[in-house]
Amino acid sequence: MGHGVIESYIWSFFNRFVHVVMIVSFALAYCLDDFLPIHIFFGTLFGAAVVLRIIWGFVGTKHSRFADFPYRGVLGYLASVFGAKRRFVGHNPASSWAILLMLFLGICTAISGMLEAGISKNQGIFAFLHDQYSRVRFLDDVHEMFANALLLVVCVHILGALIDWLVHKNDSVASMISGFKKTEGNESIAPNIGQRIFGFVGIALLAAIAVFMLGDNPLTKSHAQPIDYAALHKDFANECGSCHAIYPPFLLPKHSWALMMDDLENHFGDDASIDSELNAEILAFLEKYSAESFDTKVARNIIERQTDSANIAITKNPYWIERHAHIAEDVFAQPSVKTKANCFACHKDLEHGILTLAR
Repeated sequence: MGHGVIESYIWSFFNRFVHVVMIVSFALAYCLDDFLPIHIFFGTLFGAAVVLRIIWGFVGTKHSRFADFPYRGVLGYLASVFGAKRRFVGHNPASSWAILLMLFLGICTAISGMLEAGISKNQGIFAFLHDQYSRVRFLDDVHEMFANALLLVVCVHILGALIDWLVHKNDSVASMISGFKKTEGNESIAPNIGQRIFGFVGIALLAAIAVFMLGDNPLTKSHAQPIDYAALHKDFANECGSCHAIYPPFLLPKHSWALMMDDLENHFGDDASIDSELNAEILAFLEKYSAESFDTKVARNIIERQTDSANIAITKNPYWIERHAHIAEDVFAQPSVKTKANCFACHKDLEHGILTLAR
């Protein structure tokens, strides 16, 4: 079949707009996952765009509706990738299935991202799961799994689009920008009033969500509560805080605290010894609020990754090393940091038991 002689309007502006939002927001969320506020901002925008595209698949214009997708003949279509290939006005069989899969994975990625924020960061609508890590740890890597699966499908989809454009000289890629495709007959769509209203409301909603995410909102709200260690145990706060900032007891397991308190005269190069009665009282407090007392991701991993039974240094725990492996050594050497033990350089609220990074 030839490429056609008529310029038909195939893809509505709303369809193309949502398509661009999904591409850009997913790419930025994926690439900026180390910058949590930005990651959540674009991840939320991506999830909202996916939901709108799914709804559009039921109420949208011809060629955009799922009912209009040509699902049959996908194997034959793929077999003709480098041969004579049938042209389709809207989606082809391969892209039809790819779109369904991407939308499904998109929803799974967005939901699992919110779960991950609650489980790992104690923020968002699933923050209630933060202290129940043992029960939900099977969800720990689900977000990354869905995001990587989505990326794989997206890459395959892009490869197919490039082959269609460069090998078969079709205008499918260009049509997603202009909305027009060359067809044999007039295949133009004409959005009805309901579809136009939906498109306008959908775009306005995405803009509103973007503005909403810039301020305080339920999806980014932290549920971490500061701890007043001086109120919990005055002697612990006074004795430990007199030489350095207060490290929350949950950063080490009980055994490590016991070893540390048993050898205070050799406390990382200093003599920090105290009388035996006070030592016992502080040790009891440290053990009561040690990693074993919390069912969070950090606490569980600190305990389970502790391979050296003689280790008393937070920075030598395998989980700490894993979580900081991406940080260059010269960062720790900066005047504002000086040492890996200066956790407070990045975790400004750590002295109050809050481990989140400073913004």
